[in-house]
Amino acid sequence: MTEEWDAGRLDSDLENAGFDTLAVRAGQRRGPEAEHGEALFLTSSYVFRSAADAAACFAGEAKGNVYSRYMNPTVRTFEERMAALEGAEQAVATASGMAAIMAMIMSLCSAGDHVLVSRSVFGATVSLFDKYFKRFGLEYGYVELTDLGGWKAACKPNTRLFFVESPSNPLAQLVDIRGLAGIAREQGALLAVDNCFCTPALQKPLELGADLIIHSATKYIDGQGRCLGGLVAGRREHMQEVVGFLRTAGPTLSPFNAWVFLKGLETLRLRMQAHCASAQYLAEWLEAQPEVEHVYYAGLPSHPQHELARTQQKAFGAVVSFEVRGDRAAAWRFIDATRLMSITANLGDSKTTITHPATTTHGRLSPETRATAGIKENLIRLAIGLEEVEDLQVDLQRGLSALSL
Repeated sequence: MTEEWDAGRLDSDLENAGFDTLAVRAGQRRGPEAEHGEALFLTSSYVFRSAADAAACFAGEAKGNVYSRYMNPTVRTFEERMAALEGAEQAVATASGMAAIMAMIMSLCSAGDHVLVSRSVFGATVSLFDKYFKRFGLEYGYVELTDLGGWKAACKPNTRLFFVESPSNPLAQLVDIRGLAGIAREQGALLAVDNCFCTPALQKPLELGADLIIHSATKYIDGQGRCLGGLVAGRREHMQEVVGFLRTAGPTLSPFNAWVFLKGLETLRLRMQAHCASAQYLAEWLEAQPEVEHVYYAGLPSHPQHELARTQQKAFGAVVSFEVRGDRAAAWRFIDATRLMSITANLGDSKTTITHPATTTHGRLSPETRATAGIKENLIRLAIGLEEVEDLQVDLQRGLSALSL
């Protein structure tokens, strides 16, 4: 007979393991059945040996799962794996990327605190601050992402947090994370970086001085457009506050989605490598087309922050945005002429997506706010998938041909 498996035994010694090994094995614990894959725990609650055992677990005096709103073994494995990949002390999973932002703000900020946000953040993030957070007495202001002097000048005595996307959506703007982290430290504020576009396969904001990382796991962490999820990662002292909010408010990641994300992480670096290679090729090709006015991609030497991207990223990402000659009608003709790419606002999928940011991802913003953020009516965003790059090029040529009709 084989000995019964130690249910608490970690999968292996990963102390000095590399990125791909962590992406496949970090956080996994084998259950009594000695399963090779990660177990999926589809349960809302857990059974205790006795009333005293239940009381001890609920009081935090004994280890044990209490309720899947904030304790689930599958979700915990995903959190531990993401923490390992980002180099964080702890990670907390949430129901979506927007839920991760909400959990971070509600956990670490209070009424009267001041938050500085990069002007180029995702449209829903702007709405979250402008429509909801301000109702609860949170002060905030927007700063040009790339302007370190502007960040310093915008600080107030009550500034508690800096929040940025780098690279930004959809114009691929970057901030010098190390430089901005220094300004935040001088202010006594925390720096949170949305690392959705790069993932830890391409960029490690904590190593550059950031305090917190936000993810929409819906994107490249999953990699196939199947599930919604989010994550906050950072120091344990901050993450415990996020856990407290999650326990009370409940924007919880489902165990099934966590299990799907674990499968996605196993191929993360390989996928990002392929995404980036195709994006680089297509960005260079688009830049050479006379019907294209401008291409936004940090992998191009023409990008004003190309050198910065080379120093703080391993590659340049898979999102390529460009402006066509003409107006909204021209952009829509281009999009409608494609036949292979999916017209959808999601990104991070194995399938290439194409969208018109001014009427989708940033459509709820006022025209003035969009203009300030650089979102023009002739702007198109591509999120390059894993198809043959030559097939994508043919599809883009269909779009270009439609501009001359």
